This record gives sequence, structure tokens and C-alpha cells, in this order.
Amino acid sequence: MVATPIGNLADISLRALHVLKTVDCIACEDTRHTQGMLRSYGLERPGNQMLAVHQHNEAEAAQQVIERLQQGQRIAYVSDAGTPGVSDPGARLCAALQAVGLRSIPLPGASSVTSAISVAGAVTPAQGESGFVFAGFLPTKNAERLSAVQKLAGESRCTVLLEAPHRIIDMAQALATLGARPVTLAREITKQFEDIATMPASELAAWLQASPQRVKGEFAIVLHPVAVPQESGEAERVLKLLLVELPTKTAVKLAAEITGTGRNTLYERALELKREADSN
Repeated sequence: MVATPIGNLADISLRALHVLKTVDCIACEDTRHTQGMLRSYGLERPGNQMLAVHQHNEAEAAQQVIERLQQGQRIAYVSDAGTPGVSDPGARLCAALQAVGLRSIPLPGASSVTSAISVAGAVTPAQGESGFVFAGFLPTKNAERLSAVQKLAGESRCTVLLEAPHRIIDMAQALATLGARPVTLAREITKQFEDIATMPASELAAWLQASPQRVKGEFAIVLHPVAVPQESGEAERVLKLLLVELPTKTAVKLAAEITGTGRNTLYERALELKREADSN
């Protein structure tokens, strides 16, 4: 599984170039796109050494890959850009290989997800939850997208989303419900018109609409982590009062809204309180 550049062709690794040069066959999301990339490195392949494996034929094409591997061939898989199997095709191919006892080997490289996080400055609060959540592409229907955003509102960790240009305004309008929560938008990462900006979620739609150029390209959006109050005593006091009268999920939801503490943190504490009560 070979990661390829997401924009700037210089972001290819030496190991990736070596593998793409020496394998018997290159499986890829789009043979024409991949041939263009290979040509830029002087590695163009004849058609019989290329195999299309994309989201519409992954199941069937995976069998061809399996047959070739069982014959002793060496195969590299690349998506159109970035790391395969994350939001790009490739995951089903790896699953099919695992099912028959074959190995998939990762060749790391460019990724819009980690690239966006690296420049967002989305530092996790000292008393908050560490790590980040990759949410990928949200639903395309408005109601489902809004529902997904409301779930993300209760996620205290840094969250990364991806979006296409024709839906970015709709996405920004949905994210506006997060109010002052900081959002970093990374557009066209590593490309000529790369644009990275951080602002409150409520201002994102207006910022995008201020210039036609800002809605072009591919987007990675980083929702900064929710700040956790330094004093957790008030949050726990509110949670305890609500748990007396309400179901756990409802009590956690209201406590998060009242105190600004992350839902995940409050939910874990609610479970601890229940366990303590049951043991007494």
C-alpha cells in the first residue's frame, strides 16, 4: 500500500519510487491518473502491468490481485492521492488479502489528515482527552449532516473532516452550529493555491463566500478540541444532581451543555459514579 503525493510531486518517498519501479504490477484507483504520475518520475508502465482497483470494483478486482500474488507476482497499490485505505479505496482490498492469508505492507507518506493537524495548532487541553478523531466525509443530506455535526459537538477531542468543493458551503453552514469553537480549514494542501486559515466555526461560511477561489479544491477541516474547565468540581456537582433525576445519556448531555465539559469525559465519570453507587 503505497502513499503518493496529495499535490506536490516532490512529496514522494525514495522507498515508494523504488517499489513502483520494481514491482510486477501496479494496482491503482485510476490507471490514467497513475500513468501520469508515473510518467513524471520516468516510471511509465505498459497497460498489462496496470490493474484498476477502485470503489466500484474492489471486490472483483481484489480476486485478480490475489491470483497474481499467489502466482508469485509483486504488486503495489496506489490511490489517486495520499495514503490508500483511509478515505480512498484500498481497505476492502487489504481485507480480502487478509482473508486468504496474504500480507499488506504499508509504505507511509503524504496524508491530508495528518498534514492538516500538523499546522492547525489544535492543542488538546491539559485536562482533556488526548488524540484525535477522524470523521472523514459527513453525510450529504442536510438533515443527516446536521445530526452528525451535533454528535461532533459533544466530542471533546480534535476532529478531522474531509469535504469536496461542491459541498463545502453546506458543510460550513452545518458547522456554524458549533458557534465559537475554533476550526482550521486546509485547502489544496501542498498545491500551488494552498490556503490554511483558522476561525470560529460560526464565521467559516462567510469566509468561504468572500472569495470564489476559497471554495475550489479539496478540503481538510480540523475542529479544535473543546476546552475543558480547569475546575472540574462544578461539572461533577451538576452531573450528580442530574443523574438523580435523569437517564445517564440525558444527564451527561445537559451537564455538558451547562458546564462546557466534554461529553465523553462526563460519560466516563457518570459510569464511575454508577459503579461506585452499586458497590456500596
